[in-house]
Amino acid sequence: MGAISITGKSRGATSLKLTAGKITKTVPVTVLSRNLLSYGPAEGNGLTATVNTDGSLHVTGTAARQWAGLAWTFPCPVQGTVILRKPTFIAGLDTSVKFLDAQGHQLVGQVTSGSNAVAIPAGTVSLRFEILSNEATPTAKDGDLRVQLESGDTAHDWMRPDNTSLRGGL
Repeated sequence: MGAISITGKSRGATSLKLTAGKITKTVPVTVLSRNLLSYGPAEGNGLTATVNTDGSLHVTGTAARQWAGLAWTFPCPVQGTVILRKPTFIAGLDTSVKFLDAQGHQLVGQVTSGSNAVAIPAGTVSLRFEILSNEATPTAKDGDLRVQLESGDTAHDWMRPDNTSLRGGL
């Protein structure tokens, strides 16, 4: 038995028309985002994140200290390699994705924006997406972030994640 793999250019609902001889079937299809992140409104450590209508994050506030900020934890949707891309940024904030085991403990490695693709370690059950202040003395922030985690080793144009209602904090 064969398999069909289809990659959509935009997320949402559509249909696939299949024809074999004189028989035609229309099959409903949901195209998922290539952006594997899950996030949503969050507040903690002096920072607040809200979701813009386009699915990007709006971050405001002043982090309580260096390496403090916001985080969202969600089930790991893939295995293999992933790459993190941040086409927009806010000076003084770093983004990363950490790999967690079934007990919520961090495994070796993480993927940061601007780095090469990283192999997801064996035993990864969840991912933790973090936005942290990298400033020794944090300053006020007010800007939009578009961050994308995707499978493989090639970064593509930013796409809204499927889940932008996951509550975060830290």
